[in-house]
Amino acid sequence: MNRLKEKYRKEIVPHLTKQLGLKNPMQVPNLEKIIISVTTSDAVQNPKILNSVVDEITAITGQKAVITKAKKAISNFKLRAGIPLGVRVTLRKERMWAFLDRLNSLALPRVRDFRGLPNKGFDGRGNYNMGLKEQIVFPEINYERVDKVRGMNITICTTAESDAHGKALLEALGMPFRK
Repeated sequence: MNRLKEKYRKEIVPHLTKQLGLKNPMQVPNLEKIIISVTTSDAVQNPKILNSVVDEITAITGQKAVITKAKKAISNFKLRAGIPLGVRVTLRKERMWAFLDRLNSLALPRVRDFRGLPNKGFDGRGNYNMGLKEQIVFPEINYERVDKVRGMNITICTTAESDAHGKALLEALGMPFRK
């Protein structure tokens, strides 16, 4: 079992039950899924670029990524409906816990000029969105084989009822928020 999941069950659930004033430990918010997505404008001219992005995201997450396509045409961007644009992967269960553990302990400390995650990323329902500007902060990425530095969007979905409960859960799991 993953060490972060073990910590959640043994330490975080009793702590959050007291902190949030919940009557039942089953009311404590939990992680549902983590969605990682990368969209690149270079894919409009050369769709083969997405193959390297798929390989990188698959190496980071340990799960095969899916290519996403444009939903509608936008003439100003020379974009037609159905053109492959990006890559997405949804992590659940053990892979989700392993990814969050690596994100907190390995990737975020390697971000240049990192002062903590902003508190603005919550959506009102306890889910958190964050962006990384470069994929090379993950140790699985070989720096010599990267053709271009690309960012990614990471969405952490929780079962929390409010942003306060979601933030309390993520702080207990070790997410470094700004003070």
